[in-house]
Amino acid sequence: MLTFSLQNSGTVKVVNGGKKLVVFPDKPDPKLDLSLMAHSEEEPGEGVISWPGEYDFDGLSVRGIGHGEGDKVSFVIDVDYVRCAFLASPLEELSDHILELLGDIDVLFLPADDAKLGQKIIDQLDPRALIPLEMKDKDAYSDLLDKCGAKGNSPEKEFKVKGRGGLRAEGREVVVLK
Repeated sequence: MLTFSLQNSGTVKVVNGGKKLVVFPDKPDPKLDLSLMAHSEEEPGEGVISWPGEYDFDGLSVRGIGHGEGDKVSFVIDVDYVRCAFLASPLEELSDHILELLGDIDVLFLPADDAKLGQKIIDQLDPRALIPLEMKDKDAYSDLLDKCGAKGNSPEKEFKVKGRGGLRAEGREVVVLK
């Protein structure tokens, strides 16, 4: 079972059984198995991924996707047959190449930097579950929640997925994490 929880603005903790990782922390967390960093580090320590590429950790497949000159990295993780995308902030248009690298996404973690661009990305990726991430701009977050029909949804402490079958077969679930 996958469990997702919000650590702070834009930082997500993922627990898969005994494995724990954090996506987009301000600094790596040595207490966790893996830290996925949004910005490339010259010499990442053990358990830190901050560069584009493909990585495998005990059944957890990680793909780092570089943007621009490699100054920002988004991630796709595949675990328990669930494909999750974590897009780096600030959001930018997704090229055809990046869309191809992302592939079919089950759960999308989307920073709420720009509601209009966010809606476009949601339409392009068409995830089965969407988790908007509140960033610095609270108005953009509110606008994105409104555009995806989640305004008024009760915030949840965590979101659990029991394999791919734990997701909706049709439609989209929008989860507000707090």
